[in-house]
Amino acid sequence: MKKLLAVIFNKYILTIAAFAVWMLYFDQYDYFSMRQRKKQLEDTKDNIAYLQKEIAQMEQQRSAMISEPKELEKYAREHYYMKRDNEDLFVMERK
Repeated sequence: MKKLLAVIFNKYILTIAAFAVWMLYFDQYDYFSMRQRKKQLEDTKDNIAYLQKEIAQMEQQRSAMISEPKELEKYAREHYYMKRDNEDLFVMERK
């Protein structure tokens, strides 16, 4: 029993234990903060992938509008409610 207490209260063992506790809970880069930052990094990577896909789709729409005037007219009518002089425009919104 005395030998066990001597090993437990060894200054090196206590120092290593205190260092481990400090690094796990109290340090700026503790385990929980690093896990949260890793999750944020993964979310950001997913967001970047989504936005890159959206950019590719918009580039495709843009090239279609440049090459075909009908697509440009369709886009203008749908998004900016443009019309010809002899037309009436009715906007119907879904609820």
